[in-house]
Amino acid sequence: MSQPPTAPVVERADARHRYEILVDGKRAGLTAYRDRGAQRVFYHTEVDEAFAGQGLAGRLVQEALTDVRAQGMRIVPVCPYVAKFLKKHEEFADITDPVTPEVLAWLDTELG
Repeated sequence: MSQPPTAPVVERADARHRYEILVDGKRAGLTAYRDRGAQRVFYHTEVDEAFAGQGLAGRLVQEALTDVRAQGMRIVPVCPYVAKFLKKHEEFADITDPVTPEVLAWLDTELG
């Protein structure tokens, strides 16, 4: 008998500047960020093709943003997926900052 799949788990991987979503212990996706003072700037989200269509990206971003709030930080959605998610989830509007040219220039420098 095969084991039933376990519920996906979202973990913050500070050393790698990202949140990862794990399915049965395997990384199925990630959302990457850099911290700029009290702002957590999200710039990339991806889910492995093998796990596409399971709602994992939404779950990952939801938990990541909830964690940002718990830490008393703010969200800057450079990543198009995170920006789209925020349009549908207004509960994060109060901690969302706009993407500005300054943020983009800073991110460019951070990422080299």
